[in-house]
Amino acid sequence: MSGELSPIDKAKFVAARRAAELVEDGMRVGLGTGSTAAWLVRCLGEMVREDGLKFRGVPTSARTAELAREVGIEVISLDEARWLDLTIDGADEFDAELNLIKGGGGALLQEKIVATASDQMIVIADAAKEVDTLGAFPLPVEVIPFGWQTTQVLIEETLVAMDVMGRKAGLRMNGTRPFITDEGNHILDLHLGRIGNARQLAMVLNQIPGVVENGLFIDICDVLVIGHGDGRVEMRDINTGTVQEDRLDFFESDNLFRDPGD
Repeated sequence: MSGELSPIDKAKFVAARRAAELVEDGMRVGLGTGSTAAWLVRCLGEMVREDGLKFRGVPTSARTAELAREVGIEVISLDEARWLDLTIDGADEFDAELNLIKGGGGALLQEKIVATASDQMIVIADAAKEVDTLGAFPLPVEVIPFGWQTTQVLIEETLVAMDVMGRKAGLRMNGTRPFITDEGNHILDLHLGRIGNARQLAMVLNQIPGVVENGLFIDICDVLVIGHGDGRVEMRDINTGTVQEDRLDFFESDNLFRDPGD
């Protein structure tokens, strides 16, 4: 079955599988959104069904909630959980300091709320997501629909004073209509090329009227699990400064290797 997966999907799977092993009975776990997080949810669902793992999951989007219920995970809200033991989520980019760009799947607001309501955030990603400097991936910024064009102008004017390479902001579309987040907002994707000072940019963007949240996750990730297409997994812990490496074998499981979607 592993031969049917692309190297990227293999890398996502092994990262998700390794991170799933960190979930213990009784935990309250934030469940991320996106293709890598979908592998995680399926791995955890298999552990619930076959190993009797008992935990409660807090999804970061409606589609993650749907998938979690489908594979047998008990789903609760963040208000019910109040605080989480850990959150496991993907990333669109990460740098050496484990700072991230997230929001390619459109769930950055819930993802950031859930991640910061956790004792620990674990990020799972394939090795291709690592960059020297954040910014090649367009930075998502969630904005309210009212006056979004004015908000876009304010953002572009603000970027003039920021250490970035590009300043173009575009409204994310879903076909012929604007993309709508689970909270009913729009997303502006900022094509910056390079972000020289991510911490400063994150703070400044959130001061602009109309901006709800941005996709820069600074000082939030604790552990990064990086998957490779040959089954190698690297785990970096920012708090201890340790790096662990091992290798996971693929195995055939029709339920697990079904296309998880995004």
